[in-house]
Amino acid sequence: MKLSIERADLLKAVSQAQSVVERRNTIPILANVLIEAEGNQVSFRATDLDVEVIDRTDATVDRPGATTVAAVTLHEIVRKLPDGALVTLTDDSASGRLTVEAGRSNFSLATLPKEDFPIMTSAEYTANFSAGAATLRRLFDKSKFAISTEETRYYLNGVYMHVADSDGGRVFRCVATDGHRLARIDADLPSGAADMPGVIVPRKTVAELRKLLDDDDAQIAVSVSETKVRFATPAVTLTSKVIDGTFPDYSRVIPSGNTKRLEVDASEFAKAVDRVATVSSERSRAVKLSLDEDRLVLSVNAPDSGAAEEELAVAYGDEKLEIGFNAKYLLEIASQVDRENAVFLFNTAGDPTLMREGNDTTAVYVVMPMRV
Repeated sequence: MKLSIERADLLKAVSQAQSVVERRNTIPILANVLIEAEGNQVSFRATDLDVEVIDRTDATVDRPGATTVAAVTLHEIVRKLPDGALVTLTDDSASGRLTVEAGRSNFSLATLPKEDFPIMTSAEYTANFSAGAATLRRLFDKSKFAISTEETRYYLNGVYMHVADSDGGRVFRCVATDGHRLARIDADLPSGAADMPGVIVPRKTVAELRKLLDDDDAQIAVSVSETKVRFATPAVTLTSKVIDGTFPDYSRVIPSGNTKRLEVDASEFAKAVDRVATVSSERSRAVKLSLDEDRLVLSVNAPDSGAAEEELAVAYGDEKLEIGFNAKYLLEIASQVDRENAVFLFNTAGDPTLMREGNDTTAVYVVMPMRV
């Protein structure tokens, strides 16, 4: 195998591949990227047996072929090469080496046989549809902060992507929760997605998928089966196993009877929470919200380190209320708001609180209160 490729194209392809590779693994081949050159294209394939990414890019192929080489090492080499360099990759199967040449730089890397590289079997997908990159980015970006990191409740370690019924008809929905907070984001149902099975997309896959979604005009081909999900652009295909578990009935924890309405400037609120939380002890990070006629007082009282208080002018016309929250959770939810105002709906100090972006019901957040 011999090919020449622009450094920028090579770096983009290899960086996506090396991020999928698990740093610590007991199977040497899983640390490698499979390079396959044919025609005028080269593809880079990497997997950790749960997620597989294939990145294709144009190259001048002098001699077609395939080999595998350490993904992280190759990425580091390419990253350090000068901008605009033309990189030549030459595989010598007899010596088991891949030569990387660019200008006066020359590297020789050990390879492993391509036959040993595990290829993820392609599933029969029950639903195939196309969704805009901007739509998918919003669905996953606004929900992923609530993914649980608790391994025992493994079925919460991802984003539940499914079709749901809402007031305006059927919607394409992503939900994530860790038991303390919940995010539910809706988008218009893409054509062809109505029969999609609900799947839990793992946290790592959500992070890798984000790299495909920067181009607002791009259309992402989405394929879903009971066991796998695939997101593809013309250049990159990301395939992942889904979490084998049942996502809980989240609709039960979304309160419907919360009537006490607070409207506040989202960025001012987030900055104020951040400021008062500075004095709180890391362990609890509890912030108290004291609500009265059109005023909100945020306060933190940490006996061992101090106290803080800040007042905000808000729109609130209901009875007085004092309620406490984990500052981190409040900040993460407030930072999701794209619009100017955040609307909080309270019931009592012990009940879950609902948050929306203005009057927009396509993004709903729930956060559990704390005792303060």
